[in-house]
Amino acid sequence: SLNCLDWSLLTPATKEMLVLAEQVKGRFQGDPSFEYNLAEINAEAAERLVQSGKEPVMKEEARLIATIEEIDRAVGIVPRGAFVKTPLGSVHENRHFEGLSLAEAKKLSSYFHFTEPVNLKNKTLLEKADLDPSTDFLDSLEHDIPRGSWSIQLEKGGTVVVLRSLLWPGLTFYHVPMTKQFGYVYFGTGEKNLDLPFML
Repeated sequence: SLNCLDWSLLTPATKEMLVLAEQVKGRFQGDPSFEYNLAEINAEAAERLVQSGKEPVMKEEARLIATIEEIDRAVGIVPRGAFVKTPLGSVHENRHFEGLSLAEAKKLSSYFHFTEPVNLKNKTLLEKADLDPSTDFLDSLEHDIPRGSWSIQLEKGGTVVVLRSLLWPGLTFYHVPMTKQFGYVYFGTGEKNLDLPFML
């Protein structure tokens, strides 16, 4: 939206968009038609684009689409048990999920990335033995690299658990223990905190 009244959907991100967006640094301009000249940013990447017959420019709209996709993949999270995996492999919302207990809600291991698992495939059979295949089919936040990239806090006298991402400043996840209420929102500059490993 350009005026916060008229809204339109963004197109899905392509692999090419994601690769190009990684080259662009700095804040957004606020103009979807603004073009970043990749030749000024990364000469090698621009040369590869020219050789493949494409223009070495990226519109801000495409960068926004890629950034939203990257944020969703990196920090889109759900509480343990909110979704279940059937024996046939499909994932559904768990109708029996009544929220995490307060003790469980304070643990980083009770939250999962809501995307295709990566670290789970690398676990040994011994590590997988204690996992429930119907609920523990996603990657847990406790194994995120760098360690310490999440901050857990209790708000409103311990009635709301809030997780904040230090890797993507501006991302806040909330969960009300013993209820089905959870979600996340991002209010940030669209810039990843690449210095985080040196700050921890």
